[in-house]
Amino acid sequence: MTDLYDRHRAVLPDWLALYYERPMELTHGEGRHVWGADGRKYLDFFGGILTTMTAHALPEVTKAVSEQAGRIIHSSTLYLNRPMVELAERIAALSGIPDARVFFTTSGTEANDAALLLATAHRRSNQILAMRNSYHGRSFTTVGITGNQSWSPTSLSPLQTLYVHGGVRGRGPYAELSDAEFTAACVADLRDMLGQSRGGVAALIAEPIQGVGGFTSPPDGLYAAFKEVLDEHGILWISDEVQTGWGRTGEHFWGWQAHAENGSPDILTFAKGIGNGMSVGGVVARAEVMNSLDANSISTFGGSPVTMAAGLANLAYLLEHDLQGNARRVGGLLIERLRAICAQLPVVREVRGRGLMIGIELIEPATGRPNPQAAAAVLEAAREGGLLIGKGGGHDTSVLRVAPPLSLTVAEAEEGAAILERALRSA
Repeated sequence: MTDLYDRHRAVLPDWLALYYERPMELTHGEGRHVWGADGRKYLDFFGGILTTMTAHALPEVTKAVSEQAGRIIHSSTLYLNRPMVELAERIAALSGIPDARVFFTTSGTEANDAALLLATAHRRSNQILAMRNSYHGRSFTTVGITGNQSWSPTSLSPLQTLYVHGGVRGRGPYAELSDAEFTAACVADLRDMLGQSRGGVAALIAEPIQGVGGFTSPPDGLYAAFKEVLDEHGILWISDEVQTGWGRTGEHFWGWQAHAENGSPDILTFAKGIGNGMSVGGVVARAEVMNSLDANSISTFGGSPVTMAAGLANLAYLLEHDLQGNARRVGGLLIERLRAICAQLPVVREVRGRGLMIGIELIEPATGRPNPQAAAAVLEAAREGGLLIGKGGGHDTSVLRVAPPLSLTVAEAEEGAAILERALRSA
């Protein structure tokens, strides 16, 4: 492994992040487990950043990929593509967006980039509202709207971004308010900001649950209240569902459905889990918005026959096996188990999340300040115990991120919670 790490450092960028003091190579996986090059078996509670959504080496997806690769691997969008049309039909029907059109990309970054292009072209404005503590990708456009300095390496941007309160419930100037008061204060802040802006803002982009930001979220209904204000100004709502889509939150198929009182978003972006590890992303938008571009475009790799076949097989498996329901049931058990464990630990400030999207925020017990050192130590200890998790969280990376494949069993949830308890007690 040292040899591979040395080779990695010699040819790849210094800013390409690696987990662990001794970075690990994963060689294969099955179900909710992966194996390292050292031969050790690990329970996977991070799924390649919420991307292995159903299971490692899922036979249905593997078979679909193999069979499609045996027919044709690539064609581009210049030719009719049956798997792409079939997956677009299914996603359009599931999206909740009326008269929906779907455009496929290769990643969540590219999906958000395309959504910003659509919104700014449709509204003829380069002004974007984004949430504080947000993350939307690593392209030049998306880092320009990311409200998290740890993941935004430049202040240069083709967009003018205005940052809105509301994505973080437990910290900030409105943290002590009730949910209703919190929502009212954030709406008042939004109105005040729009009253001071140049006018003609293109869109609000928001993650229903902030992923890299540490699985933080507003009270249910906040974005519905925002939408009422946005609609008064003709501003579009982009829901970034790259991490929250496909039933991961358990209660809803899409994260925006916790904020559905005033209707669906105008644009929805997705990626990660739909391909179960294959490079699939995309945008769903009302036809009026999607068709507002007045220049030709294609995608060389978006909508690839192989990735579309994987997406179709994966989505079918997820729906047929009610993995959203499993995320609700097993995720509910897991979060309550973790809350019971962490209630006894002064290093834990909060356990939050929904379904199989759970964050554990760590602090310095004496000061209440974020504790990224403890988060790093728990990450290492969990690995030693045979469990892989992630981390994130605003400016300080002090939140443990727990997001297993949606087929997680009760026994695996209990096993992972026990390993995590030992790791937390060692912090």
